[in-house]
Amino acid sequence: MDTNQCFHCGLDVVESDTIHLDGKTFCCAGCKTVYEIFSSNGMDCYYDFQQSPGATPQEIKGKYDFLDNPEIAEKLLEFNESETAIVSLYIPHIHCSSCIWVLENLQRLQGGITQSQVNFPQKKVRITYKPHLVSLKEMVLLLSSIGYEPYISLEQYESGKHKVDRSLTYKLGVAFFCFGNIMLLSFPEYFEVSEFWLDQYKGFFRWLIFALALPSFLYSASGYYQAAYKSMRAGLLNIEIPIALGIIVMFVRSTFDMLMNYGPGFFDSMTGLVFFMLLGKTFQTKTYSFLSFERDFKSYFPIAVSRIRGNLEENVAVYDIVKGDRLLIRNQELIPVDGILISATAEIDYSFVSGEANPVFKQSGDKVYAGGKQVGQVIEMEVLHSVSQSYLTQLWSNDVFQKKVNQKHKSITDTVSRYFTPALLLISVIGFGIWIPSDTNTAFNVFTAVLIVACPCALALTAPFTLGNMLRILGNQKFYLKNATVIEQLAQADTIVFDKTGTITTNAGAAITYQGEALSEEQTLVLKNVLRASNHPLSRMLYNHLPSAARMSVALFEEIPGKGIVASVQGINYKVGSASFTGSAATSEMHQTAVHIQINDTYIGKFVFNNQYRHGLSELFEKLSQKYTLKVLSGDNEGEREVLQKILPVGTELVFNQTPEQKLEFVKNLQHQGAKVMMVGDGLNDAGALAQSDVGIAIAENVNVFSPACDAILDASQFEKLWYFLKLSHGSMRTIVMSFGLSLLYNAVGLSFALTGHLQPLVAAIIMPLSTITIVSFVTMMTNFYARFMRK
Repeated sequence: MDTNQCFHCGLDVVESDTIHLDGKTFCCAGCKTVYEIFSSNGMDCYYDFQQSPGATPQEIKGKYDFLDNPEIAEKLLEFNESETAIVSLYIPHIHCSSCIWVLENLQRLQGGITQSQVNFPQKKVRITYKPHLVSLKEMVLLLSSIGYEPYISLEQYESGKHKVDRSLTYKLGVAFFCFGNIMLLSFPEYFEVSEFWLDQYKGFFRWLIFALALPSFLYSASGYYQAAYKSMRAGLLNIEIPIALGIIVMFVRSTFDMLMNYGPGFFDSMTGLVFFMLLGKTFQTKTYSFLSFERDFKSYFPIAVSRIRGNLEENVAVYDIVKGDRLLIRNQELIPVDGILISATAEIDYSFVSGEANPVFKQSGDKVYAGGKQVGQVIEMEVLHSVSQSYLTQLWSNDVFQKKVNQKHKSITDTVSRYFTPALLLISVIGFGIWIPSDTNTAFNVFTAVLIVACPCALALTAPFTLGNMLRILGNQKFYLKNATVIEQLAQADTIVFDKTGTITTNAGAAITYQGEALSEEQTLVLKNVLRASNHPLSRMLYNHLPSAARMSVALFEEIPGKGIVASVQGINYKVGSASFTGSAATSEMHQTAVHIQINDTYIGKFVFNNQYRHGLSELFEKLSQKYTLKVLSGDNEGEREVLQKILPVGTELVFNQTPEQKLEFVKNLQHQGAKVMMVGDGLNDAGALAQSDVGIAIAENVNVFSPACDAILDASQFEKLWYFLKLSHGSMRTIVMSFGLSLLYNAVGLSFALTGHLQPLVAAIIMPLSTITIVSFVTMMTNFYARFMRK
């Protein structure tokens, strides 16, 4: 009976049952419909990535009607505002590049979807959409109709738990059972014991060993066969192909030996091979899970939040927030948790979450979502849930905020991996051909050992484990990186630009004096409340300097970056900021850092700051000047030039009176000259420059100001360690190069032993996962070594 393959899903179908369209064959109407959907939307290239990549869509009529209930749908959403909603859906069928491509182009299939992003390891797609144009149910039905039905369990969403895949553990257990029992039954064969009962039942034991080998061969090793099959269907050659081939060759040869009564075969070696391969795979999986846990739950953002208790405000870490707490959110502060707005009104900028720049207007009692940024006057909110670190990390890692970086180690890994498997297959065939005329037994051993012992896994693991461990080390020392690529960006930097106020100066310990008309008690009270909503370093210092005051309502509040604050309280207009912004006619400000006050268009006076520079600043700049070009930018006047010239090394460029826009242009000009620029700022007025730079570092000092454009956050208390952190980034790159060499050396030595017939397949199976353990141990020891000894 003639059969064809379905063009969409690849299933075999009898000629009489096929459906034809455009010269292509389909197994059912569902597959034909998916093809028509893709064709009509100009997405035919879905089939170019991999032959027959799709899945047959299932009948789902009425299955997802429960999503019409807004209360149920709300539980599935990560974010939901009038214009934008975000949902993450688990899709078990994601398995190849075609899947990723079509799921990241859903906006071409359905109006109202603005963006979709696939997390391939977790088999999830995160969809951003407009709820007034498309519903959650419609998107789920769309996904189901094209063969990517999501798995939705409300119970899991509510509990926060996800189904754990234990298939690898089960396979490992079966492999161990088979391997152990076959070894036990093979002892008489090993020692060639001649005894009547053993000789009498030798055939029975061999068939028992064969039966025990089947579960290991068919079940435990099935993952390698599936991966190899999918790879070949896609026209690729991955590492699973030689492994699967080695296992099959050993099984077929052992079965042949047993049937022809040539001997017991190599079932012990085969099951041992499967067991040790799965053991190595389990080790890798556990290690990756550990690194992921470290990244999501331990290396948390060092942002502090102002919590209100009675009449007191206190700064607490985000992880100390619990349900029911009342938080104070100032202008430009990140909302770290979901909550209910207590203040009368608020304007929340959700561009960090949705990419929409227009602030969303909120009223008292409305729900506000984590990741939004308060714009305008200070607000109060009540916490609904404790902070979700994984959610904040995901926001920070949004593709919108990623920078292009040339990852040299990745290109080396990709090149080696591409040619590794074809070269390995060629070497194994050549080795087999050389040995077969003289020794058939050795020829098969050589063929199998070559396929098993050589592995690019150790090479591929080098960079992830090195950079992953360094992320953990830096996080423990309060230097928090967006992702592992930032380490390579740090190592490539040759020019460092520092902001002055709030970066090389500290909020603590600065002496503040007032010059001008005496402020009344009421004016001081109003000024304190106006400053309460601002997060500028000078505003925070002045706010802490002024005496405690009762809270009062600020009718109008606007903070203009690089200039100052405009506010209105009880019909009286206030301006707080730079000399030019407040209309100061004085000239002495050219030699001072000051915050000027204007009330009802009349200049009143100024608060003068005697800047306190961070501990260890001079020593840090002295070390950095040995290797980097240093620049200091400031929005202040030149009053501190002489002081800075005495503190900082000769050759440090000082540039004053810089607006946020001018700082951005300054960084851009340096890049046009070929410089790799690292920008260090406070994250507020420097957001543009941080985004433009090759690597941007925001200094955090007890404030909840966070720019998604920054690549790293450095706790202010660790500022003097910046030189040490940069040395660690270079140490990480050296570790990657050394472990590359170690991996290549392992493969060269292993292959030489295998080709000369001195390496048994079982030993090769033990050595292969050991190579992974060796590389992981090496990079862990080296990164820990650098972390300990580079302090000196």
